[in-house]
Amino acid sequence: QVQLVESGGGLVQAGGSLRLSCAASGLIFSNYVMGWFRQAPGKEREFVAAISRSTLTTSYGDSVKGRFTISRDNAKYTVHLQMNSLKPEDTAVYYCAAEFASTWSSIPERNYEYAYWGQGTQVTVSS
Repeated sequence: QVQLVESGGGLVQAGGSLRLSCAASGLIFSNYVMGWFRQAPGKEREFVAAISRSTLTTSYGDSVKGRFTISRDNAKYTVHLQMNSLKPEDTAVYYCAAEFASTWSSIPERNYEYAYWGQGTQVTVSS
């Protein structure tokens, strides 16, 4: 079965950086678009970033553009989220997600478009 396991969350001061990783198994990784979402207490799950199966196309939520970078290593079945200039409002549980991609460049941005999810990793940014 498909498994997605996130790591790299933690507590960081505002202005700091964290790098999240997601290790995938049980699928042919290069056939899947990979995404990151986050959910803060009392809020809906929010799109953060996604990367196409080809690695050539990326998409970001407006609140993280210019600060976060998504990347993937198809040989290692991993996807990363480099988070810089973190703000207290970035505090949330961050989820890795995967969806089979019919095209090399497709980038779904809605959580219902993703079939597989990790368990999440907590990111807390202190002011």
